[in-house]
Order: sequence, then structure tokens, then C-alpha cells
Amino acid sequence: METALLLICLAIALLLVVSALFSGSETALTAASRARMLQLQRKGSRRAAVVNRLMADKERLIGGILLGNNLVNILASSLATSAMIGLFGPSGVAYATAIMTALVLIFAEVMPKTYAIHRPDRMALAVAPVINPAVQVLAPVVRVVQAIVAATLRLFGVRLEHGGTIISAKEELRGTLELHTREGGMVKSDRDMLDSVLDLPSVDVSEIMVHRRDMVMIDADQTEEQIVQEMLRSSFTRVPLYRGDVENIIGVLHARDLLRALAEGSDADTIDMDILMREPWFVPETTTLLEQLNAFRARREHFALVVDEYGALMGLVTLEDILEEIVGEISDEHDVVRTGRVRRNASGSYQVDGGVTVRDLNRQLDWNLPEDDAATVAGLLIHDAKRIPKVGESFHFHGFRFEVMRRQRHRINSLRITPPGTSEEPA
Repeated sequence: METALLLICLAIALLLVVSALFSGSETALTAASRARMLQLQRKGSRRAAVVNRLMADKERLIGGILLGNNLVNILASSLATSAMIGLFGPSGVAYATAIMTALVLIFAEVMPKTYAIHRPDRMALAVAPVINPAVQVLAPVVRVVQAIVAATLRLFGVRLEHGGTIISAKEELRGTLELHTREGGMVKSDRDMLDSVLDLPSVDVSEIMVHRRDMVMIDADQTEEQIVQEMLRSSFTRVPLYRGDVENIIGVLHARDLLRALAEGSDADTIDMDILMREPWFVPETTTLLEQLNAFRARREHFALVVDEYGALMGLVTLEDILEEIVGEISDEHDVVRTGRVRRNASGSYQVDGGVTVRDLNRQLDWNLPEDDAATVAGLLIHDAKRIPKVGESFHFHGFRFEVMRRQRHRINSLRITPPGTSEEPA
């Protein structure tokens, strides 16, 4: 009798160890970093390759682990109940239930899962060679169970879509970046740059271009000497040339080409601008930043003119404009630096230039103003107000208070924006 009881206790202990292995493996293999596992696999780690194979079919993995875990837990409970009934009679069922609940909860669930949560990668690599054959052996049973589950759910009008993803990889990356920033593992400027890289395929050049109103252009009908003087006064290396109407862009003059011609001994009034200027490159306003960046690289160009669907000039975009969307403002010694475009007032409100883009404002202040309705802050206010507001008018949109501070003709030059939870300044 004592020998049989000892064997049952050893069997229960062994089953609890197997149960702990299944429980810890479930947590480790679902919490392990797939990116790290892929890197280890590239470096030749066979264990990481096994982990990646298991994680590639999570439905089969979780089904196999749960099936194995339930089998060993039920078997251990059955053995314990049989032993307790033999020792204490019918009341042994209660003793077995209490003892096995405590043992399974502490040693087969909480303890292994706690360890796996704190060291998911290490444990995933350790258990993968053991769990992989178990999952393969139990796979046929798991498929039957999954079929029964799917059929039962269909009776209640629930249909499972296999292979569908809940969120895109891009959104998962954004969430990871934000999580690391909140926990202090990443500085905000780094997160902003990575976020901007993810935005490149979804942002059009029309959202970052220099509007035609702010473009520097030179009239090609002027004398060559006048064109040279205007070019030298400009702070830009590339300037569009127009003839007759600003819509009629006939070329782009590059400062380096002009200086080379002057260095070769040509007089300013003898330079043939028609030969010197380069052919203009026009791109649609709906071109995404990623497409335009690739086009700049392919053509080895840094400058393009943006037109709408009717061919009307909208503005211009440069390689520097796209890079600034990633790394922030880039200024050299010739740039006119615009300072104070977003200024914080003592009350907590902000004085914002109307031309500031909504994306830049959200990125700078961690706000969540809608970016799909308009490119600039002034445009967002006009879109929501359904008209061009007057100076002094205020509106409440998206939880913020917008007040028009300055306006020039139909253009809103400055606004005061008060975020939620901030005391509003009197108009």
C-alpha cells in the first residue's frame, strides 16, 4: 500500500512538472520577441528557428499546449482523487480537490508563468525543442477540436476568418514605439522620426510642399543680367523660371550652373538662360512621400514642381522637404529661420501660425488633431467651421478651443489654440 501511494505521489509530481512546462511555454512562446528570434535565426540559432516555426502558427501552438496541459492536469487530479479516497473514503474527494487546486495553481500555473513573463526569450529558446514534438503529435487532435469549435460557433452565427490580422504590422510598430516612449526606453524625438518613416507611404506631397504663394520664381522675360542678380539675391540653389504667367514654368535655374558659366568667363548679359536652365519636372499632388523619395533617388533630382489634376501649379517639393518630415527642420547658413511658429502662453494655450501643419503640431505637442481633413492648422479650422472665420472668433472643435488672432484677406495667419483642461484666455 505504501509503495503504491509513493508511486502515485511521484507520478503526480512528474505530471505537475509537465503541466508547469506547458503553462510556462504558453506564456513564453506568445510573449517572446519575434524580431529577436528572427535575428537569432539569421545568426544560425537552431532553437530560434524552432521558436519561429511554432510562432508562425499560433492557433496550432496554443491548441496543442492547452490540450497537453489539460490532459496532464486531469490525470494528476484523477490519481490524487483515487489515492485520497483510498486513505479517507468519500471525504477524500474534498481533500484531493483542495490539495490539487493549490499545487496546480502555485507550481503549475503561477510560478512558471511568472518566470516566463520576466524572461520570455530565454525560456522560449529553452522549451522550444521539447514543445515542438508535443505540438506535432497533438496536432491531429487539435484540428478535430478546432473543427468542433468552429462548427459550434457557426450554430450561433459566429464565423471565424482564418489568416486575418487584427491590426497591421505598421500599427503594431506604432504601438510598440509609443509603449517604449512612455516607459522611458525611447526618447520622444526618436519615436517621432520612426513614426514619420512609417507615415511616408500615406502622406501626399501636397501636405508638405511649399505653396505657390510662397515660392520664389524669376521672370524669364527679364534681361540676363537681371536674372543673374535675382538669382544671387535668392537664398535658394534652384529657382523656377516662368515666362508671361507664373503658371508657365519653362525651366529651373540652378545656382551651380550659373556660377560655372560665370567662372568660365561669360558676362552676365551674354548668358543664354534657355540653354543654361534645366527642364522642369512636374509631379501630381497625390504622389506619396515614399514614391517621391524613390523618384528623387532614381532620377538623381532634388527638386520637383507639384501640379493638381488639371495641371495647375500647386507648389514645389524638394528632397530636403521630405527629409525634414523625418528628422525635423533643417536650416543652413542661408536659410531664413522662422522662429516661434508654435509659442506657449503663460495660461497654457498656444499661439500657432496658421501655416503650421497639423502633423507637425501633433508631433510636437503630442496632440491628436485629425490629419486627414486638412494639411495646415488654418485649413483644419476652415474645414470645421465651414467658412473663413473673422479675427476674434472662437470655436470648439475636437476638444480644443480655436481663436483667430490675425487674418490677411482670406488667409488666417495666427491662431490661439487652448487644449482640453486648460484655462481659456479671454479674447
